[in-house]
Amino acid sequence: MPRSDIAKRVRYVTVVLGLVAVVAALAGIKAAQISMLIGMGKQAQKSGPPPEAVATFVAERQTWEAMISAVGSVTAAKGVAVSNEVPGIVSRILFDSGATVKEGQILVELDTSVERAQLASARARQDLAQETGTRSHALLASGSISKAQVDADEAQLKTATTDSSALAAQIARKTVRAPFAGRLGIRLVNRGQYLNSGTPVAMLDAIDKQYVDFTLPQQRLADVQLGMPVRLTIEGAEGAAHEGTVAAIEPAVDSTTRTIKLRASVPNLDERLAPGMFANVSVVLPQKASFVVLPATAVIHASYGDSVFVVEDEKDDAGTAVEGPDGKPAKVARQQFVRVGDARGDFTAILDGVAEGQVVVMGGAFKLRNGSNVVVNNDVKLTPQLAPHPENH
Repeated sequence: MPRSDIAKRVRYVTVVLGLVAVVAALAGIKAAQISMLIGMGKQAQKSGPPPEAVATFVAERQTWEAMISAVGSVTAAKGVAVSNEVPGIVSRILFDSGATVKEGQILVELDTSVERAQLASARARQDLAQETGTRSHALLASGSISKAQVDADEAQLKTATTDSSALAAQIARKTVRAPFAGRLGIRLVNRGQYLNSGTPVAMLDAIDKQYVDFTLPQQRLADVQLGMPVRLTIEGAEGAAHEGTVAAIEPAVDSTTRTIKLRASVPNLDERLAPGMFANVSVVLPQKASFVVLPATAVIHASYGDSVFVVEDEKDDAGTAVEGPDGKPAKVARQQFVRVGDARGDFTAILDGVAEGQVVVMGGAFKLRNGSNVVVNNDVKLTPQLAPHPENH
């Protein structure tokens, strides 16, 4: 075999061996990487998922006033459709829509030109009758006229006086006045409009006080009495709750709904209440009770019951606390079923299932399951309040 052929074969063998060595090296590297990933997966499976960051709250005990809650509707303490008493044509309008008026303030004047002309004539006859009567008394003293003539002149004076008073009253009836102090609604008439008797001019509602009508179950009839304090809140409205008292209790129970109707009187000096508003009503009872409370965000509501997640130290099978990566005891969330009571502001009363002082998840509970590892982060959390006043944006 020629030397040139032998050299070629040696080169080919050398190249093939080099390629095999490269492939073997790459396969070794890949195998090492896969082995490392498998080991990391087993380690992650052994250690479980990473802990979830949650905000916590320490269950506390609060003393609450006993209340009976209901929903009601604001009603005007005094409200009327102001209207004219006699027919006529509107000559003057002396109010604007939505104006606040005083008792007796003139709102509308009807045309009284004819009545005023008749009144002027009647008063002229009255003045003449007055002078005639004065002369008659003087002549009677001198014996110049009879007593019958004096009586006739006095009757004429009384007739003229009565006619003047009747016309003055007729003019006054064509002036529409506010029957009480309050706020007017939208003006319903225009100047020059002819009004029949009883045509509404505007609605007038008293603003210093409002009524709130609400109902309670018949079982609560024995718990409520006249004069009991009432707190009223309007959904979405700013400011503190309105304070009032129970002003009336319907003596009969509604036979259809088996409820009793009550009316509360609530001052409205700040004019934040308007008739027709939907209101949340709480009748304050004289009793007080102590409850373990949690923020409403801590309670998970489900079809199978209400529950919370209690944060505890993680322990191994021997009962020894497990340390976390930071050297502190690791935390786990244990799901605990609870029985909830009334809500008050941002808080919910816990009747059973949580003891005072237990640490409970109040933020992030939706992403947990029983036994989840957690890490507590309370750097950013909301502070629950009994009487929250959220800002409207």
